[in-house]
Amino acid sequence: MYVKRLVLVAIAVIVAGFFGCHSQKRAITPQSMSGKTYLWKKYNVPPGADPSVPDSLGGAGFELIAEKLGFTTYVPSVEEMKYFGDPRARTGGEIRIIANQFPPTFRPVGQNSNTVYNSEINSFVYESLLSTHPVTREYIPALASHWKISEDKMTFTFRIDPNARFSNGLPVTAEDVRATWRLLMDESILEPALQVVYSKFEEPEVLSKYLVRVRCKNKSFRNFLYFAVSMQILCAAEIGALTGDEFLDRYNYNMPSGTGEYIILEQDVKLGKRYVLTRREDYWAKDYPMMRYVGNFDRIVYEIVTDNPIVEYERFKQGKADVFRYTMATTLKWLGDTTSDAIRLGWIRRARVFTDGPMGTGGIAFNMRRPPFNDIRVRKAFAYLFPREQIVQKLLFGEYEPYDTQYPGQVYANPNNPKVRFNPELANRLLDEAGWNKRNEEGIRVKNGQPFRIEMSIQPPAARYITPYQQELRKAGIDLQLKYEDWTTLIKNIDARNFSIFYFGYSGLLIPNPETSLRSDLADKTDNNNIQGVKSKEIDALIAAYDTAYAFRDQVRIIRAIDSLCANMWFNVYSWNPRGIRIAYWDKFGIPEYVLPRYTQLSYVYATIAASWWYDPEKAERLRRAVNAKQDLGGPKGIQEVRYWKELAERDRRYAFEF
Repeated sequence: MYVKRLVLVAIAVIVAGFFGCHSQKRAITPQSMSGKTYLWKKYNVPPGADPSVPDSLGGAGFELIAEKLGFTTYVPSVEEMKYFGDPRARTGGEIRIIANQFPPTFRPVGQNSNTVYNSEINSFVYESLLSTHPVTREYIPALASHWKISEDKMTFTFRIDPNARFSNGLPVTAEDVRATWRLLMDESILEPALQVVYSKFEEPEVLSKYLVRVRCKNKSFRNFLYFAVSMQILCAAEIGALTGDEFLDRYNYNMPSGTGEYIILEQDVKLGKRYVLTRREDYWAKDYPMMRYVGNFDRIVYEIVTDNPIVEYERFKQGKADVFRYTMATTLKWLGDTTSDAIRLGWIRRARVFTDGPMGTGGIAFNMRRPPFNDIRVRKAFAYLFPREQIVQKLLFGEYEPYDTQYPGQVYANPNNPKVRFNPELANRLLDEAGWNKRNEEGIRVKNGQPFRIEMSIQPPAARYITPYQQELRKAGIDLQLKYEDWTTLIKNIDARNFSIFYFGYSGLLIPNPETSLRSDLADKTDNNNIQGVKSKEIDALIAAYDTAYAFRDQVRIIRAIDSLCANMWFNVYSWNPRGIRIAYWDKFGIPEYVLPRYTQLSYVYATIAASWWYDPEKAERLRRAVNAKQDLGGPKGIQEVRYWKELAERDRRYAFEF
């Protein structure tokens, strides 16, 4: 499936700094690549604040006067610290992950960077001014230790932590924030949704080395989230003098310096096959309380197995990968693989984890800019010919659930959307009404002398689920021709709008952001998420109203109205989502009691595991001995259901989100 991220992806990995007392991370591998700072560090700047900057301008001692100046911060209680990482965690070792695609680029923003694979990488390499609490979603420090919101909610001021450093050794300053904003506003980076988001702000003002202020052009409840949490800060010394064109030329499979705990070294990239994230021992916030027990692996190794989930699974079972997320293509393995030694003897553990993260959406999407899908009757017919229920029962063994909304499993879903079910009789009537009421000698419908023949590009694993659809379309007189393309080519064609119909997938958002995928002014532009060509004055008006809806109930009401309008435009035919997140792993890791953070999303399971689990040498040695001797490792062998977050919300109303 073609998978993209949305702007403001809410990855469940919480990577936030906190200004507080230090406590050394416990290490289990005294020597590793993580300590070889000469490979990335170019500058040696003394730690701490620049002594020339006074406390009132963000320098040393600012913490003592911050409240008097109107700034706030967040200090977690002892009880909630477990949600920021397990105190049993130790640093060292590596985790090996199989990915099914190689990223089209490593640059953090700009053309071709809008994928879940880039988002995973960015979550380790780059940081934003603030982050959000892993349970309550309140704002917490990251690169900025303190922040201030004006009474009219139109001006935001941030104090950058003087300890914050880029991997090249330079301190993070207010100028880096301004340079990043300028780059995102440059249309020549070829990611127009970024201009939609960041044009809401005036150019950031540099008040001092550590203080930066930004004013909003219009009031929106999401403005603070956009600027503080979504914008990952780049180094002005590297990107500040570049135009968007120059940025795209300079950075492709190399990356500008980040402030995060990991870095990708040139020597660890084998194009199309492999890349490695290396933990930096010199990471500026590694001993801050909220960061002390995350980012524990010395190396996060991604090996690529393109478009072959069964091979991925077999390589995992052979021990060539450490974790595995089950997908549609491996559902039968999830249910039926119980006799292999690795599972039968408990070397591999399996779990179904229920989180509160959005599952995302997928299915069939239509390009409404061109025939035949500029006719709503044709789009409806294609929807009624999609045999979802049969596919879920026969090919997915009831492990999945169909849905009819852009917000499955979320409070934002409109319960009154049309319930689309397989109905070939209705589909045929709609096609007749649309003028496709004659058939040629092959049984293909014809209109104006042209047979109803269209091409759909897919990746090979999708064929199993698209073929039944193809067969139903053929019965209705439509010749759907499947063309196999690699992921990179497919992405480029979709972003360039060179398609009629495609099989799509999107990661989800905790807070919906409809403007980057539904605004009319994006419909005829390339390289953005309004792929179907949605143009609706009603949706545009609701998007504008949504921005100023500060009450949660109003936000839900507006998004439900948008969801209804989308459903009645019939530009998507939605598919299905799994019941819980299904994972397997070799039993050599330390794991928090909740297994996955609260807002873990289906698309980002590997990133959250790599950020929150840790290598346990004692368990690894016990596993090694068991495998060599073909002995039972003990413990549970069946699928363990983990409902930690659901049970927490039930027993403690502070953590429940209600509408």
